[in-house]
Parts: sequence; C-alpha cells; structure tokens
Amino acid sequence: MESLADLAFLSDSRSAALVDRTGSVRWYCPRRFDGPAVFASLLDPDAGHWRIGPAGPAESRRSYVGDGLVLRTEWHGPSWAFAVTDALVFEPGTAGHEIGRRVPHLLVRRVEELRGRSPVEVVFAPRPEYGLVLPRLVGEGRCVEARGGSAHLRLHSDVELSIDGDGVTARFEVSEGKVAAFALAGWEARDPPPDPAPPDVAGLLDATIRGWSSWNGQHTRYEGEAAELVRRSAVVLQGLTDATTGAVMAAATTSLPELLGGDANWDYRYAWLRDLSFVMRALWIAACPDEADAFLRFLAGALGRLGDRRVPIVLGADGRRDLTEHRLEHLRGYRGSRPVRVGNDAWLQQQHDVLGEVIDSAHLMRDQIGQFPDDVRELLVAFADRAVRHWREPDAGMWEARDRDRQYTSSKVMCWVALDRAVRLADRLGDDVPVDRWSRERDTIRETVLREAWSERTGAYAGALGSDDLDASVLLLPMVDFLPADDPRMAATIQTVRERLTSGPLVHRWDGDANGFLLCSYWLAECEWLAGERGRAADRFAQLNGFANDLGLLTEMVEPRAGEPIGNVPQAFSHIGLVNAAWRLTPHDRRQGM
Repeated sequence: MESLADLAFLSDSRSAALVDRTGSVRWYCPRRFDGPAVFASLLDPDAGHWRIGPAGPAESRRSYVGDGLVLRTEWHGPSWAFAVTDALVFEPGTAGHEIGRRVPHLLVRRVEELRGRSPVEVVFAPRPEYGLVLPRLVGEGRCVEARGGSAHLRLHSDVELSIDGDGVTARFEVSEGKVAAFALAGWEARDPPPDPAPPDVAGLLDATIRGWSSWNGQHTRYEGEAAELVRRSAVVLQGLTDATTGAVMAAATTSLPELLGGDANWDYRYAWLRDLSFVMRALWIAACPDEADAFLRFLAGALGRLGDRRVPIVLGADGRRDLTEHRLEHLRGYRGSRPVRVGNDAWLQQQHDVLGEVIDSAHLMRDQIGQFPDDVRELLVAFADRAVRHWREPDAGMWEARDRDRQYTSSKVMCWVALDRAVRLADRLGDDVPVDRWSRERDTIRETVLREAWSERTGAYAGALGSDDLDASVLLLPMVDFLPADDPRMAATIQTVRERLTSGPLVHRWDGDANGFLLCSYWLAECEWLAGERGRAADRFAQLNGFANDLGLLTEMVEPRAGEPIGNVPQAFSHIGLVNAAWRLTPHDRRQGM
C-alpha cells in the first residue's frame, strides 16, 4: 500500500512534480502549479506516470542534493549501482532572488552509473488533462512527442526510445562512469514549441544546484531549534511560491483526502489570504524579507480596488478570483477517495479573519518594507474599515465550513488583530485614518469575545460565540497577543484542548475530526511554551517533527493510530507551523544575529 511519505517534491518556483520511491513521477503540471496534470497516477493508476528505475530487484536510498529541490535516488543491486538525479531546472546563471524567474520549463532526469553494469528501465506514459487524453505518440530514436488535448510534450533521451502501445519504453545498461540523460518539455498547443535541440541536461542540473545554493546563501540565516528542518521548510515554501507573482500555494496537489475513503478532497494549488500572516512570519524567520513581502505586493496588485465588493479569500497564482470548482469524475481518487476536484469554491466564501491576517503581515514586515506603497496602504486602510463594519457578522471561519456561517471566535479575534495592528501602523497609513474609531471598535471586539466566547460548560473558550463546542482555532489567542497564555481562562483552554482534542502529540481541529492537523499541533506546542510548560512543549515539538518524511516533507494531517501522513503535500501550513514553533522554542539569546 502506497504512502504519501514516499513522495519527493520538485519545483522550479513555477510548477511542481512529485516522484515516489520507485522512481516514478506520479504528479506533474507543466508550466504552472494549477495547470492540468500530464502525470496524475497519484489520483488514478491509469492517469499517467514516468518511471526510471532498475529493471530488476534493488534497494534504494534518496536525498536532496545540497540545499535545494534536486533529488538524487541511488539504486543498489547485487553487482551494480546507479543514481537518478531529478529536477525542475533553472536557466544557467540563475542566482539568489532570480529563482524561478528564468526557467526553461523542463523536467530533467539523469542516470549515472556508480558500479558495474546496471539494468535500467524507462516507462513514459503521459496522460494529459488529468488522464482524460490518450496522446498520439510520434517520433523515433531519441526524441518522441506526445500530442493530444491542449498539451504537447517532447521527450529527449540519450538512449533509443521505443513507442510501445500507449507509452514509450527503453531498456538499457549503463556502465561505470557513463550517464544517460532525459529531458521533458511541455507547452500549450496554442503556443510556439520550444527549441527542438536536445537540452544540456548536465549544465542545467549544475545551474539548478548552484541556483538553490545561492538562494540559501543569501536567504537562510536561521540557526535556532530544529535548524535543518527549518531550512528545509524554507526551501519547500520557496518551492511553493510562484516566483513571477510572489503568491504562495497552500500545497502542490489537489484532492489528497482529509480522510481516506472520504469526500473532503480539496484543490490546494492556490494562495489563501488566511495563510498570509503565518507565511510571512515563517519566511521572515527562515528566509528573508524580500521573499516575505513579495506576497503582500502580490495581494495588493491582485485585489485592485475593492469598493463594496466582497474580499476574496483565495486567489490563483496569477491573481485570478474565479476558481470555480468542478469534479473529475473519470478519476478514481487517491486510494479510492472520490471525488477528485479542480478549483475551490472557497473563493465564494466570506472569511472575516483574513482582514487581520493581512494587516498583521504588514505590521510584521513594517521595518523591512519602510514606507508602504500607495496600493498597499490603501488596501490596509480598506481592510481595517472592513473589520469595523463586518466583525459582528457570521462567516465560514478559517476551516471553511460549507454548511452554514457562524459567529466564529477566531474570526472575531482576527478582526481585533486587524484593528490593533492598524492602530499601531496608523502613522504609516496616512494623516486622515480614523484611529479613534479603530481603537474603540477594537476594544469592543475584545470585550465581546471575552464575554461571549467563554463557555462555563466546556471550561474553555469555544469555537464560536455562545457555543460550547471546542475548536483548536482558539489556540490562536495567545499567539496573536489577544491574551497571554498564562491568563487563567486561556490556560484552562489550553488544558481542555490537550485533554479533549489530542491524540499523542497531535491536535484535532474539533471533536470528531478524524486526523491530527499538524498546524494546530504546532500551535499547541507554542502555547505550552508561552504558558511556561517548556518541557512539554519541547517534547511535543520533537514528536511532531518526526512526522516529516525522510526528505523533511510534511502533509496536512496525520492519522493518529498508525502515524500515516494524510492530505495534500507538501503542505505550506504544516511547514509554517514547524518554522514558527521552532522560532518560539529558540531561546532569545540564540536568536541574536539570525
């Protein structure tokens, strides 16, 4: 039975691919994160894959090369051994801040003999448009094209390729010191095809390794708790960032289920405003302000002038608002979990918490940004005014409930954050901003939450005003400075969450939530630390980090009994939770100079 822990993540900061331990590319969307997949066997065995691996039994081990997202897998047989290096590559000369801005849109794979003579097998079976299209394969020798639907693909090879039914195969031996390279180009049928000349795979791989090394040298300065995992998380977050816009994708995949066999299968290949303050803080800690404030600039540009229009809570990487959801009924889903969805109807929801998350991000980055550009300043003022007008209204909440809107505590608290940070930023937002009004409404929100969110029956702050239902989102309160963690009622809330919503180190979002949600689990570790329970927090943090796979990648959730990773991958929220908790758990004297 396959596991999401088997997947490795490749990215050129424009698109993403996932490769499993067998050497098979199970997911790839050429040119953009949310484009139609040409390999989607992750969601249906018949939806396309590309395997390069041994033609017989072998043991494997894998790692990333250096600091980036170039994968190296070694295969060891009885008398032979070879390595496959995989990457979505950069143009030669790419360095530092140029990551993802100059890319040839190539997925390259290089076979290198390490010992003896290795039997290697290649199976190339593209299925464009998430498996809807069975392409026509044309060509011979060392170049084959796949044509069908809106996508065209061209595979270059150093070895002879054979068209075999609905796929392309090759079987060859590679001897010690020899290499065989493969490069896959993808483009839309309406666009001009790329240069037909075979790419310089060795040069492109070298440029990509150097590019990631340069990015790390310029950006990652973190030396606190769990330094290796934090630095890896920074690279993952950069890999989930569309370099042309600054938008950070919530994940690289769609429809990997929250519950195996269930129907809570969502497309996460978009940028959520909800994630913004957490993303910004994580990038500020683990990367650099240039990367962090790019998302804020993207947001201001994408939203334009809001007027009386609803604030969109999720956007495409290019700033699109309409992300209308539809089902791919032809796909069987990951391990039988249907439906498979493309698009996300959360774009139609109202989520008032995003107002606070955006303004909190600007407050966090205030010293790095300096004077806010006019469009950013206008956006922040508009969001603060929205918080004043709308905080009393129900919304879908941060978990995006699809049944009905409620008076979610976390939404009220984040509206308080919006106004609290706006007041603090007032001198940078203009001479005529209504600071007194913001201050009064901020205080009213606080009084309302303290009075109406507390449940005597539960002995904790509830997930919604006037409710007795516990929800892990209330762990946000001390982390956004709404209440100190050692406040008696907040301490009681933390204890109640620990007693009623945890399975080992994992935290469930609500009672009945089947799997542990990693972000909330890291939140509890932060709250415990802030409450002075340092040993308990450190133990929880260490156990949570153990759910990362051998490459340091985290999914959205974990099944608590078997510890199986669940949900879309790699999940930005989970890596953000790790980074922010690591910073929290790092003693102040060790933060100096980072």
